[in-house]
Amino acid sequence: MSNYTATIDARIYEPKDKHPMIFKTFEGLIHGEKMELINDHDPRPLYYQFIIELLEQFEWEYIEQGPEVWRVAITKK
Repeated sequence: MSNYTATIDARIYEPKDKHPMIFKTFEGLIHGEKMELINDHDPRPLYYQFIIELLEQFEWEYIEQGPEVWRVAITKK
C-alpha cells in the first residue's frame, strides 16, 4: 500500500505540461496528504516555483536523488 495519495511520473509528459500537471495534482490534495513526483533530473526549479507560489503550504522531501531517477514526496500542509 502506498503512502501517497497521488503519483506523478513527469517523465511521461511533454515539457510544457509537466508543471501544470504537478500543480493541478497538488491542488487536489487535502491537508496532510502527499504526492510522489518521479523525474529524470533534479526537480529543483520546480521546488523554487513551489516556494514562490505556495510558500509554507508544502513540505518537500527527496526520496531518491538520481542519477537516473529522482523521487520527491510533496506534502500539503
